[in-house]
Amino acid sequence: MTPEKKNHRRLRNLALLSLLLLLVGGTFAFQAFNQRAINDRIRENIPGGRVHDYYNRDTENKDVFVENYGNVPLMARIRLSEFMEKRSTGDTDFTPIVNGTIRDQVDTWTVMRPSENNLNTRVDDSAAFNTYSNLTFGWSRSGQDAPWFMPTFNRDNQDLMTAAAGHARDWVTSTATDGVTDGATHPGDGTDAYWSSGDSFDNSGPVWPGEEVTHDAAQNLQQERAPMTISQWAALPNNLKVGNFWVIDHQTGWAYWANQLQAGETTSYLLDAAEMTAAANNIPGEYYYDIHVDGQLISPDRINDFLAADPNYTHHDDLSDFLTAVQNGSIDNNWGNPGPDDNVQPDQINFSIMAPGTIFTMANEQYRYLENQGGGNHLIIRNDAIRGVHFTQKESAITNWYDSLSSEVRAMVRPVADNFVTGAINSSVLTWVNEANEEVNNSWLPTDINNFPDVANDVTQVVPGGTARAFSLSLADVVRLSGPGRAFPNSTERMSANNGHWFLRTGADAPNTAWFVRREFGGGFMGSHNWQMFDLVQGGPRPAIIVHQSN
Repeated sequence: MTPEKKNHRRLRNLALLSLLLLLVGGTFAFQAFNQRAINDRIRENIPGGRVHDYYNRDTENKDVFVENYGNVPLMARIRLSEFMEKRSTGDTDFTPIVNGTIRDQVDTWTVMRPSENNLNTRVDDSAAFNTYSNLTFGWSRSGQDAPWFMPTFNRDNQDLMTAAAGHARDWVTSTATDGVTDGATHPGDGTDAYWSSGDSFDNSGPVWPGEEVTHDAAQNLQQERAPMTISQWAALPNNLKVGNFWVIDHQTGWAYWANQLQAGETTSYLLDAAEMTAAANNIPGEYYYDIHVDGQLISPDRINDFLAADPNYTHHDDLSDFLTAVQNGSIDNNWGNPGPDDNVQPDQINFSIMAPGTIFTMANEQYRYLENQGGGNHLIIRNDAIRGVHFTQKESAITNWYDSLSSEVRAMVRPVADNFVTGAINSSVLTWVNEANEEVNNSWLPTDINNFPDVANDVTQVVPGGTARAFSLSLADVVRLSGPGRAFPNSTERMSANNGHWFLRTGADAPNTAWFVRREFGGGFMGSHNWQMFDLVQGGPRPAIIVHQSN
């Protein structure tokens, strides 16, 4: 090939390469302007609640509850007042059973105020009604969890009309007090269990005040416990003080829902029946009896409205704490007891209201409350491990610690078994889940402990005839006490104070091996390990005791 031809070929190749580069460059050169998305919403927070009153004078059924039809939480209270008057045969005028009360002046009626510890017994002026009327508070039916109702059609949150059904008479609709005038504002005949699953109502017309729509029957919330007075509420364990139930301030008669009522929720019944007694039915002549239902609803940021002074009565001292607990969704674990660092004597502590996991200091020792074992017995544990103790010396260390307790504390300690049947097992044979209940080997909780009966049955409890003493918890104890709402709600809380490890009494099936709650991954995880590997100053035995507090 001549030099000239070589140059031509070289130029041709360069041209082809340039073209190829242009093609490649054209293939990958890219520009994309203004790829955009938007995610927005307009939400109007609309509060809305309605008091329901279903009454049938023939069956004496009377259902009173509150519905939240809005889209924001509410707090609710209801107060009942009663009126009764009698007229003997041949008399012209009626005589009220409470002086100064007048039938057509509802504000003069007698507020239903129960005794401090019994809702079924009225006190003061209200006591006059005990002879003639029995009120049934709450709702309970064997084999059923909650009743059904028809949601309100009236969703005007400025309208103070109630959802009154059957013989119930809404006060906005009619202020009649003649025992016969109709004043219903809601479908139903007021009898018990009128509505059930699958029912619906078409309000076209409208038939009743409100929107012309069809509603399906809905279910009330299940009551978690029967209605109670605020003094009875104060005696509940602190972790149970907020929930789906009614609490009545017996000093004012106001009944409060002990939880925020969320959007779309409806309370359980405050009242389920108002039945006349034989004494009323044997009155020679005639009588008139009526109950007035006053409902008030607020948003949770307005609890001071419920704390405003009552012109006739004084709020209970615990009402402010009750409302704050409802507003916050919980109450402080130490409510009703000294704070965690307040060093107090045993008679200054109320164990019965302690929530699991509460930290308290008693007679120079700080403890964690573990559980109410019933019968006045309470399981507690030293908040920190006893440091600097070799594993082989743990029993003597626990005995020495117990002997050093004040005589007042030791007098409360209940007997346990002289010898525990612990069983023996290695952590490697158990199946473990983490705190999200995922099966991983991080030793939060075993899922198959019941496959090892000796280990699973080693549960600490009072043993009459045993020995009053301190002890280490078992693996079964720690499993029972771990999880949300329990003494060790998470792995961090399961470590002893200052992030220490601590010994369990359960045996391990290998030489020089013992069970520990150890610090790992930032939390307290359980496992069987060689006890020689643990630093004495980082943990040790953690003694527990069962105490009984005399009233």
